[in-house]
Amino acid sequence: MRIGVPRESKDREFRVGVVPDGVRAFVAAGHEVLVEQSAGLGSGFDDDAYAQAGAKIVDAQECWSSAGLIVKVKEPSLDEVAWLHAGQTLFTFLHLAAVPPIADALLRADVVAIAYETIRSGDGSFPVLAPMSEIAGRLASQVGAELLRMDRGGKGVLLAGATGVQRGRVTVLGAGTVGMNAARIAHGLGAAVDVLDVDTGHLRQIEALFGGAVQTLHSSQPQIERALCSCDLLVGAVHNAGRRTPTLVSDAMVACMQAGSVIVDVAVDQGGCVETIHPTTHSDPTYTVHGVVHYGVANMPGAVPRTSTRALTNATLRYALQIAALGPAEALRSDPALARGANLWRGHVVCEGVAESLGLEYTPLDALL
Repeated sequence: MRIGVPRESKDREFRVGVVPDGVRAFVAAGHEVLVEQSAGLGSGFDDDAYAQAGAKIVDAQECWSSAGLIVKVKEPSLDEVAWLHAGQTLFTFLHLAAVPPIADALLRADVVAIAYETIRSGDGSFPVLAPMSEIAGRLASQVGAELLRMDRGGKGVLLAGATGVQRGRVTVLGAGTVGMNAARIAHGLGAAVDVLDVDTGHLRQIEALFGGAVQTLHSSQPQIERALCSCDLLVGAVHNAGRRTPTLVSDAMVACMQAGSVIVDVAVDQGGCVETIHPTTHSDPTYTVHGVVHYGVANMPGAVPRTSTRALTNATLRYALQIAALGPAEALRSDPALARGANLWRGHVVCEGVAESLGLEYTPLDALL
């Protein structure tokens, strides 16, 4: 099979879908790899490194239109979708519930679209989403701490406080991978941390991990409202596989927060859990509503590509090799976890969460394979 590795087009997205060692693995398995010129520069891999690994360096259009399998990081732009043709397989983060125009374009393109974020193991874990959630969670607290500085638009609070001065308070909505890692960094920075979730099992994990040093609270609207009144930084860490994220923080609740407080909603790539959030970019990451600083960058790990590219490709390569070796249909039949990653199959929505969020007809994958 011919594998295409495009250069990412999202604002300041420096990750790449396959590293040179991955190219070697594809070539050793008898596949041809097309890498778009400069695709790996942001992650520290120049074109020579890919060529030495056995890849052919090509322009964007050839990379997109000539490959049977496209392996990338973020959802394609509408211009990139125009290069696709019927029967190709796209393997990337998609978050289609939050980008209806891209979903519609991919349906019309008649391609197979497999999303990293919905690949789910039998134990309920998300093996490809997890490393990026870990990184995004850790970044969320770092970014929030910076934005609390008065010269960055915040209220001028140091999360660690000082001798004789109260520490800053961080509220984390969601105790999954993002929330746990956001809490880890916030606690490490010296903040007082509250973690809210409706899953008592997740809260018990937080209790065990931090030995009670982080406060856990059962999530409810009154509890969220109380937490928001006193927090300096809110981290949105809610995840609902394939579906648009439920809104847990209303406009009125944001208005009750203190001026100069900060919201970092990691869930923005699935629509966000805060009513006032909308996607932003690394070039223009923040805006203010009701005096509260909002950070809505939808590709946070793209800012640390030398870490995040390696973490991502460690998780994706085995699946990509499987698709290349067997073809998408047989690869999905043989691996239930990968099958759960299928969002679109040649004009049909085969992920129930995506169909529900977009108001489209759902077709079970088994009926099409």
